[in-house]
Amino acid sequence: MTLDALEETRQIERRVRDAGLRPTRQRVALANLLFAQGDRHLSAEELHEEAISAGVPVSLATVYNALHQFTEAGLLRILAVEGAKTYFDTNTSDHHHFFVEGENRLVDIDIEKGPVTVINLPPPPEGLEIANVDIVVRLRKKRQDKA
Repeated sequence: MTLDALEETRQIERRVRDAGLRPTRQRVALANLLFAQGDRHLSAEELHEEAISAGVPVSLATVYNALHQFTEAGLLRILAVEGAKTYFDTNTSDHHHFFVEGENRLVDIDIEKGPVTVINLPPPPEGLEIANVDIVVRLRKKRQDKA
């Protein structure tokens, strides 16, 4: 392992520990896959495939457990799209998404091109508060007009 890779692993271990989780070998390996490439969106199945390809021996159930633990610890954001399809977002800031139908791909909406606003939200029930509003704008390729 190179010095850079070793330092990156130590940073990931610290990040996992600082989130209140024990930095097990599998958690650190999965966190490394998740966070080494910058902000991204992926499903548990996609992360599992990446782990297997990278030589990380891990079950899909362990990947699901780790992703949910990372989410509860504030390291990830969970996005439910397509009914039962769940994506995990490494960017935990408040932001919204485009979902590209047919490609099953999420893309962050660039708020610098114009903010997304939500008006007339109903008041939450007694004793509850709105924690976040997730907007997913569904996109598809334009249909060609038949001449």
